[in-house]
Amino acid sequence: MIRQNAHKYPVSAMCKVLQIQRSTYYYEAKARDNKDDELTITITEIFHKSRQNYGTRKIKHELKKLGLQVSRRRISRIMNENGLVSKYTVAQFKPHVEKPNESAVKNELNREFNQDTPLAVVVSDLTYVRVQNSWHYICLFVDLFNREIIGFSPGPNKDAQLVYRALSTIKGDLRKIRMFHTDRGSEFKNKVIDEALDTFEIQRSLSLKGCPYDNAVAEATFKIIKTEFCKGQTFESLEDLHSKLSDYVGWFNNERIHGTLDYLSPIEFKKIHPKKSV
Repeated sequence: MIRQNAHKYPVSAMCKVLQIQRSTYYYEAKARDNKDDELTITITEIFHKSRQNYGTRKIKHELKKLGLQVSRRRISRIMNENGLVSKYTVAQFKPHVEKPNESAVKNELNREFNQDTPLAVVVSDLTYVRVQNSWHYICLFVDLFNREIIGFSPGPNKDAQLVYRALSTIKGDLRKIRMFHTDRGSEFKNKVIDEALDTFEIQRSLSLKGCPYDNAVAEATFKIIKTEFCKGQTFESLEDLHSKLSDYVGWFNNERIHGTLDYLSPIEFKKIHPKKSV
């Protein structure tokens, strides 16, 4: 109360009314300030370790892991006072959606985004990124079991080869993938990709025409990529893009916490659920 009204009334007068020794007030105020200083350092470290991505919710969970119970309001105040602004504060631009193909393949996934075993369903999508003066594209493969990015590829063209290269980066036996789900972009539904899926006996699933919600996890992952990876970055070449993307994917899989995974990273989630692994 005294601290909140110090700009209105003399501290000595308020202490007298409340029957508190001034020395007691100043001692407690100093202790609070020291505690805030320590918390500020910790919050700042968590924020920068997250690559300036975490907001109050995720920082609160990271503090909890350290044994610190701190309200989101207090975290928000400290972040505001120290200019810690998450990349998620800026609205994202959504490009025009191209006309989908008319393939007869059905939506076999049917929005069953929670899978109990690794590689039961892998989803994919593309996004664009600026490299010097031209547009390049990124293709990612995401395992619905733990939201892990298991394959990726950047390239100058939005085509089947970009998708094929991302598929080829997946480690392990591709025959363990039971289903591959994407939207109806021609880069996903073509002879090259069809033959690859047939070779490894992977079932195909396509979103309904004009319905992005059928591939919601891939859409959400790319919103993260656009905000956390692309925003504020400069890429001098395709090699530079590949190097930085590889570094980000390593951080995303091993360190970045996800609300849908009980605030664990994809790799931590997989380790904690060994009975579900194959």
